[in-house]
Amino acid sequence: MARIGKITLRRRVALAGLLAPVTIFLGIFFLAPLGLMAVYSLLEPGLYGGVEWNYYHWNYGRILGWADGLMEEFDLVYLYIFMKSLKLAFLTVVISLVLCYPVAFWVSRLPDRRKTFFLFLITLPFFASLIVRLYAWILILRPSGAFNHLLLAIGLIDKPLDIIFTENAVVTGMVYVMVPFMFLPLYASVEKLDKSLLEASHDLGATRVQTFFKVIVPLTMPGIVGGSIIVFIPSLGNFVVPDVLGGAKVMMVGNLVEQQFLYARNWPFGAALSMIIMATVLVFLLIYVSVTLRRDDQDQGLNI
Repeated sequence: MARIGKITLRRRVALAGLLAPVTIFLGIFFLAPLGLMAVYSLLEPGLYGGVEWNYYHWNYGRILGWADGLMEEFDLVYLYIFMKSLKLAFLTVVISLVLCYPVAFWVSRLPDRRKTFFLFLITLPFFASLIVRLYAWILILRPSGAFNHLLLAIGLIDKPLDIIFTENAVVTGMVYVMVPFMFLPLYASVEKLDKSLLEASHDLGATRVQTFFKVIVPLTMPGIVGGSIIVFIPSLGNFVVPDVLGGAKVMMVGNLVEQQFLYARNWPFGAALSMIIMATVLVFLLIYVSVTLRRDDQDQGLNI
């Protein structure tokens, strides 16, 4: 028994040693800044920037509706910007999923050499600066850009479309940026797909549509959900793409946070906005975890 206890203790010490670097790194560079942001969100903004160390919950009141009406006022524009950010983030997820899902199946069926080449092409945009790529989209989408020239040349339109500095341009840019993050989890799930289950489905008389919705979609659901979460989280707080492709006409909550910290110098209000973004992401993650656990419990019950 003593020998077993020593072995268990050694394993625990070894596990603690392996986890210590990651734990320290996350504590310093994630939990500590997050805690500082939470504290700042409950402090009074300084008159000329910075903070006053007084408890001040009106920062959230400006967004959620309980402002005092004297120093701070509730304005629906903040909720409007937040809801618009949710809409654009969801559109980015849906469009990225529609684009990447069939491509993941196509790439998974290629020979190994060509498969590696196409996976390299998916990650190729990471080798160029994001700002440079977004300014290339300005050249494509502007009235005198390549996209309008193409539509005019083939006779689909009579005059150039006003695409740049619109929500459509912002969604296009975010989809372009997020496609690799959606594709890789999808490809991992599709690559693991057991083809014998598809053959069994056909042998049992299922149509292609039935096989897709009853077999393929459930088996690739981890990749769908994982890719959707990875795309949704940065899309919700994105401020670079709306700045470049949206101009002054499209503002997302990330741009609002940027303005509060850099221009308005209202750090507590910017911190409150950031915490609301974090809370929204956390709610969606908790919903996903609860649904996943419930589905796993149901599957275990059926297996029993």
